Amino acid sequence: MTETVPKELQAKGKMDAALPVEHTKPGIVFTPAVDIFETEKEITLLADVPGVKTEHLTIDLSDDVLTLTGEVKPLEGPDEEDILIEYEVGNYYRQFTLSELIDQNKIDAQLRDGVLRLTLPKVEKATPRKITVKAG
Repeated sequence: MTETVPKELQAKGKMDAALPVEHTKPGIVFTPAVDIFETEKEITLLADVPGVKTEHLTIDLSDDVLTLTGEVKPLEGPDEEDILIEYEVGNYYRQFTLSELIDQNKIDAQLRDGVLRLTLPKVEKATPRKITVKAG
């Protein structure tokens, strides 16, 4: 089965870095699994980010690059010990390059039960219409 990604949204591929890249925060960095659905009017992106709370999620749009970053903080207190952990503590990071076909001003994001739902509306095409001429 071949996965097709809409041309309006492309995952940012591996890039050569002149210098080794180092993270500014300690810990594990995860790449969230993403499902992408496309209709005539929009692209919906569902990213799995279990353990990330709204206040620890950042979505940045700069130079047509959409960057998702999220942080999973430990749930236990200083005097508590984990018995069973549902998900690991760490950071999520993923980038997407957007084309000019996405209306960047209307992007909507919702986080619910560990799933980030991004709605990326497409730019409305000019629809043919008649222009009424008024007497001046």
